[in-house]
Amino acid sequence: MSVLDHVSIAVLDFATARPFYDAVMTALEVKKVYDLDDALGYGTRCNADEDFHTCIAVYLSPDANTNDKRHWCFKAKSRQQVREFFDAGLMHGGLDDGAPGLRAHYHAHYYGAFLIDPSGNRVEAVCHRAE
Repeated sequence: MSVLDHVSIAVLDFATARPFYDAVMTALEVKKVYDLDDALGYGTRCNADEDFHTCIAVYLSPDANTNDKRHWCFKAKSRQQVREFFDAGLMHGGLDDGAPGLRAHYHAHYYGAFLIDPSGNRVEAVCHRAE
């Protein structure tokens, strides 16, 4: 069971955030569940019968928090998805914060990639499986 029900990320501008998050979530095969003037949603919302899902909300906010200790890590099904996440993010305004690769200091198969979104949020994709 996933620990998180939903989380929120604050961004400064949807003109740059929307294409970035659409691209990285598509790379991870995460569907968009809503697209409003001030919020984007990805994932699957919980309901009374299925309470094990996770959803992410991206909100427009003039006070986006870009503390370097805070980051959002998304699960990938494969190392290829991690690479696709990274490439899609770079192509849509993200900055390289750690290229795809093994991070053995976490565990032997931890394969992650790190980006900074167009608002300065740190985001990661990780695959925990052996190749």
